[in-house]
This record gives sequence, C-alpha cells and structure tokens, in this order.
Amino acid sequence: MKPVMIFLAALCLSVSLQAQQLEISQPRKAVRTSGDVGAVLLPVAGLTAILIEKDWQGLKQGALAGITTLGVTYALKYAVKKERPDHSDNHSFPSMHTSVSFTAASFIQRRYGWKWGLPAYVVSTYVGWSRVYGKKHDWWDVAAGAAIGVGSSYLFTRPFAKKHDLAISPVAGDGYCGFYTSLKF
Repeated sequence: MKPVMIFLAALCLSVSLQAQQLEISQPRKAVRTSGDVGAVLLPVAGLTAILIEKDWQGLKQGALAGITTLGVTYALKYAVKKERPDHSDNHSFPSMHTSVSFTAASFIQRRYGWKWGLPAYVVSTYVGWSRVYGKKHDWWDVAAGAAIGVGSSYLFTRPFAKKHDLAISPVAGDGYCGFYTSLKF
C-alpha cells in the first residue's frame, strides 16, 4: 500500500510542476498586450487601404495570403507541438501573431509600396519582439512566423497600379516609331 501512495504522490507532484506557468512581470504583460494590438492593427490597416483604394483585386490577393498564412501556421502548431517558454501550452511554433502581422506588412509593402510598407514592417518586427519578450515564443518561433507571413504575401500579392498611373504616348525619332508606356508604382 505504501509504494502505491508514494507513486500517486510523485505523480501528483510531477503533474502540478508541469502545469505551473512562468510568472510574468507587469512590464512584460504590457508589452505582450501592445504586441497583441499591433497584430490586429496591421491587418486592419491593410483592409483600410483596400477600401480606400477600392482595390477589389487586392482584397482577393490579401485574403488568399491570409488564409494561406492561417492554414500553414495552425497546421504547424498542431503538428510540431512545441512548448511555450511560459509553459502555458504546446502551441509555440510558429508564432501566429508574427505570421499574421508579417502577412499584413508584406501585403501592404508589396501592394502599395515601401512608403507604407516600411512602417508596417517596423510594427511587425515589434510584434515579433513582443512575443519573445513576453515569454510566449522563442526567437525561432517568431522567425518561422515571419517567413510564413512574408512568403504567403509574396506568393499571392502583386503591385497595385491605379488606372491613371498608366501613360501611353507615341514616340517617333532616331529611326524608331512605336509607343512608350510608363507604369508608376
């Protein structure tokens, strides 16, 4: 009877030790929360740009990139089952926050240019850093999320050209006769 009691006590102790989460300080929680806001802010910014420009082709491209990102990220989370640094669960790899924010940032950059893309990448980088600082991910979880996000966007997104950005003008001279086209991005 005594060995059974010792075994049960050891089992209870090991389960309770595994279930403990790492205590996170208040500043780390604040950074985590700000990273959560950034992960939501970037897709909203991309959608806002689509609506302002009435860019329905961009909406399709962004949706395909987003669906691909979510599918790949969720599949890897449940296939890999890597424990988080704070021991809260086994869904650390890859970082969903980072993959979503980098999908949005690379969509914005690829579709509307570096003028809008650079600030979006800065926010995405902050989101990734906040996940590591907040003890939700290791750096390789964040790097994988960023690669998935950028890859998905670059797979489906093409640069946006407004109709009035296309200029066609006749060209003649130096033995050449034809049309000159210029497409501004």
